[in-house]
Amino acid sequence: MSTLAKKPPAVFYPSWDGERMAENTLQFEWIVTIQGNLDLLFRDDPNVFVAGDHLIYPIDGDADTRTAPDVYVAFGRPKGHRGSYKVFAEDGVFPQVIFEVWSPGNTADRMEEKRRFYAKYGAEEYYVLFPDFPAYWHGWRREGGDLVRLPEMNQFVSPRLGVRFESAGGRVAAYLPSGERFLSYVERGVRSDEDRRRAEEERTRADAERLKADAERVRAERLAARLRELGVDPDAV
Repeated sequence: MSTLAKKPPAVFYPSWDGERMAENTLQFEWIVTIQGNLDLLFRDDPNVFVAGDHLIYPIDGDADTRTAPDVYVAFGRPKGHRGSYKVFAEDGVFPQVIFEVWSPGNTADRMEEKRRFYAKYGAEEYYVLFPDFPAYWHGWRREGGDLVRLPEMNQFVSPRLGVRFESAGGRVAAYLPSGERFLSYVERGVRSDEDRRRAEEERTRADAERLKADAERVRAERLAARLRELGVDPDAV
């Protein structure tokens, strides 16, 4: 009779929780904007992974303990596509920075449940954006074993990201360390179009100046040649 123990069945970790990414276009736009700008910020660092609407599994063998932040940043983890983020397969690194964008379907209890989850498993910074006017940010930072609410978010700078938050007059913004405001996909496309137009105008202006300079040079050479024909040293004129 065999004494070998049966191997436990492999645990399946779904890559989808059945919930929508966003409940409205404003929430969706902000999720994409935050994820895209953070991905852009760390584009040259191969060991910063940025994701959006992505399930995180913190416990090996437990597929029920999970959540999907709207956006998160994991420092010390390589870029690359994943079906989900399994902390136990990522050298035990839980994403250090989490973002949630409030939607009409959220409740204060649900958001507090998420905060406790992120605090329990190791997040260092947690930010919630309330995008509807009057819009505002809420933020939490790790102190000991918990995420503690920040008293003021206006002009607060994320220690991990270097991102500055602005919340004033019912409007919100976030700024990259360079000082550039987080731009939506459309805004960034418009900026690119404007940059291309300015570059084209500059090339056109440079070409015109070069043609003018060439014409001036040819005219000067012809004048010098004519003076020499008349026995006049053009350099002495």
